[in-house]
Amino acid sequence: MRPRLRFLSKDLIKRIVEEACKLLETKGVALHHVELLRLLADLKCKVDLDRHRVWFPRDVIDWALGSAPRQVKLWNIEGAGHCDLSGDNVHFTPGSAAIKMLDYDTSRMRPATTRDMLQYSRLVEQLDPIDFSSTAVVPSDVPERIGDSIRLYALLKTTTKPIVTGAFSIDGFDVMAELQLAVRGTRQALKAKPFAMFSCCPTSPLKWNNVTADNTMKCARLGIPVEFIAMPLCGLVAPISLVGAVIQHTAETLSGIIISQASCPGAPIVYGGSPGVFDMRTMAATICSVEAQMIDCAYVEVGKHLQLPTQAYIGMSDSKFLDGQAGFESGTGTYLAALAGINSISGPGMLYFESCQSLEKLVFDAEICGMARRLVAGMEVRE
Repeated sequence: MRPRLRFLSKDLIKRIVEEACKLLETKGVALHHVELLRLLADLKCKVDLDRHRVWFPRDVIDWALGSAPRQVKLWNIEGAGHCDLSGDNVHFTPGSAAIKMLDYDTSRMRPATTRDMLQYSRLVEQLDPIDFSSTAVVPSDVPERIGDSIRLYALLKTTTKPIVTGAFSIDGFDVMAELQLAVRGTRQALKAKPFAMFSCCPTSPLKWNNVTADNTMKCARLGIPVEFIAMPLCGLVAPISLVGAVIQHTAETLSGIIISQASCPGAPIVYGGSPGVFDMRTMAATICSVEAQMIDCAYVEVGKHLQLPTQAYIGMSDSKFLDGQAGFESGTGTYLAALAGINSISGPGMLYFESCQSLEKLVFDAEICGMARRLVAGMEVRE
């Protein structure tokens, strides 16, 4: 039997979803994207173009949830095999978009470079427990306007694995879309066998800026899977209570699902996130505290209740060094994530509040991922 982890009762999950839907109906979300606001108005959503705000009626929420696929397949670059993001299948991918690198010669953090990106990508290709690659670092030695596309291009030159990525600009996304079309050849082929999954992040509380909303819309129309990364921060931009943070996370993620399905019904989405807890003593957003890991596992239960593929940023560390804290937080997070049945577990290799990558830690974390996969395989009787 497969060992499992649960934090929420079925009744509590239903209450969380109901309260999240009530938030979307009564408070709405800020959406700074005129085309999407008009598209949602056509769906009978209440829209205020001057205030850039939209309110979602319950029937639209239910329609979007019914439209979203229950399974997402992410193919390798060659299109010869895929990973199945559904059920309790677990997959591991390094955390994305770190601006720093832990230098293995000096053991100090420094700005990441293109060379780091290439070294990282070649390493991931050799780590069997890591299922996807990712645009793990943001190189500081290239012009900002090509920063998005150069990360994806570097991976396309060095890896065969599926890719988790994202764009920080509208122009950057357009180039990244062209790179994907160059690999697959046609829009139909890309939609049939997507190899890159884009992270799209609402801004807590209950906001969508122009870039992330536009990326979500374009991904939907191209058939590129989107993982929604809501980031409620308890005590700062989210309720201090853990259940309250899960309710806000649910509302923000549901709003993303509606945007995606309104753009193209049936567009592939993944129910993800990266919650944290605000530390009043240090003014830091702790991503790897036990409370943050509990929120991760709890919102995944909500996603599974809605029968959607799931993702979480977990299995990493807030430490600045390769020390006991780094090992403990990464290990506990990875085990909790695997037991919760999270389909895409993002985090191996990451340090320092989701802003630093380490090649040594990535090798260490890959071993933890292998052990976690063995753990959830469970025990079986062999005569």
